[in-house]
Amino acid sequence: MFLQMSLEYIRQGEQVLTTAQTRAKNAELKTLTAALQAQWAEEQGTMQRWLLGWSQPLTADPSSGAHEGHGDLHSLRPSDIAELQATKDNFDGTAEALLLGHLHNCVEVSRMESTGGQYPPAKALAEQMAATRQGQVQRLLKLQTGSTMGA
Repeated sequence: MFLQMSLEYIRQGEQVLTTAQTRAKNAELKTLTAALQAQWAEEQGTMQRWLLGWSQPLTADPSSGAHEGHGDLHSLRPSDIAELQATKDNFDGTAEALLLGHLHNCVEVSRMESTGGQYPPAKALAEQMAATRQGQVQRLLKLQTGSTMGA
């Protein structure tokens, strides 16, 4: 379930990253989104190999109740992506805010796996993902602080 959920989080986040790569004005934001894309591609490959090796689907069961116990963490909705794409003023701030929320939720899902998961390599991956994303959250917070101070 963790791998399937993480693949979905990556898919959702990619939509923000792709838009930010073409529209962001801040070079640091573009650098961060490029680093995220590279990291997510590597993680995605690992997760897909594991799931396919176990003959498991790459997507989580969409039926209601299948995710009980995993909390009610916000996923990026199509309306979030549409709002980002329609943003005329302060695109960078909007992208940063979406990424901050998204990465925070990824950290929470990863922490749930690292403390309650059963497969040691997945638990290790979850620990690594949580630590890395926490660092990315810190970078985004610094970007936001810098952009609001300069505004």
